[in-house]
Amino acid sequence: MIKCIATDMDGTLLNSMQQISEENKAAILKAQKAGVEVVVATGRSYQEATYVLNKKGITCPIICVNGAEVRSKEGEVISATPISKQVAREVAAKLEEMDIYFEVYTDKGTYSVDLEKAVSILVDIVVTANPEADPEFVRQKAEARRRDGLVHPIDDYEILFKNDEFRIYKFLAFSFDMDKLKAASESLKKLEDLNVTKSGVENIEITHRNAQKGIALEAFVNARGISLSETMAIGDNFNDVSMFEKAGRAVAMGNASPGIKSLCDWVTDTNDENGVGKAILEVL
Repeated sequence: MIKCIATDMDGTLLNSMQQISEENKAAILKAQKAGVEVVVATGRSYQEATYVLNKKGITCPIICVNGAEVRSKEGEVISATPISKQVAREVAAKLEEMDIYFEVYTDKGTYSVDLEKAVSILVDIVVTANPEADPEFVRQKAEARRRDGLVHPIDDYEILFKNDEFRIYKFLAFSFDMDKLKAASESLKKLEDLNVTKSGVENIEITHRNAQKGIALEAFVNARGISLSETMAIGDNFNDVSMFEKAGRAVAMGNASPGIKSLCDWVTDTNDENGVGKAILEVL
């Protein structure tokens, strides 16, 4: 019997318009009513995750920034696994040297030295992945991230690195040059205590090596007396693999790559076909 369900957000719980469908919401609420622990496990910051969940009236614990932070359904920080400030400086220096745009995720939100670039890159990625999408609609959604304070402007990332009030959780780097991304990934993996993964074709995500969804999920269920064999994980990309390796039931989205699907026990429908909702109802 499944007692805990962990679901990724982008490409999984969210459809191509970055929204939670009514079908997915209904399935989550049904699971919660049945006593199943539902936890969102996302690469997003807590602020960006709750921004979407609150709009649908969904309240649950959240494994944020790929496991770098875990919060209770009330928003209390349960655990935090930041990157050291010195290593953060080294990561930033390497990405800047390779001319790769990146954002820095902290316990106080996400920061960018170029907000316009943050918007344009997100639009390009969404439109490339969803050719049928209206570019203007996508841009409005992307600009909402800036307008609603989900990404903050900063003149220099060193401001974050030298201030002890900030915990550095993640670097999210973007490039349409796959060779450049691969080279950056290989270089960063040589740094101490880092984990480098992907949540999309055009990005790499850099966190502490212990900040992984699977590690955070294992600690989460153990604290609640739930076994991993009673846990289902749903996702679509490489930053979900650590969850797939831990969970008793691993579910890939229909829009996941063949490589991701091969790692899972079951493949549900796509994120535009309410795949998460169907996977949940399958085990209730």
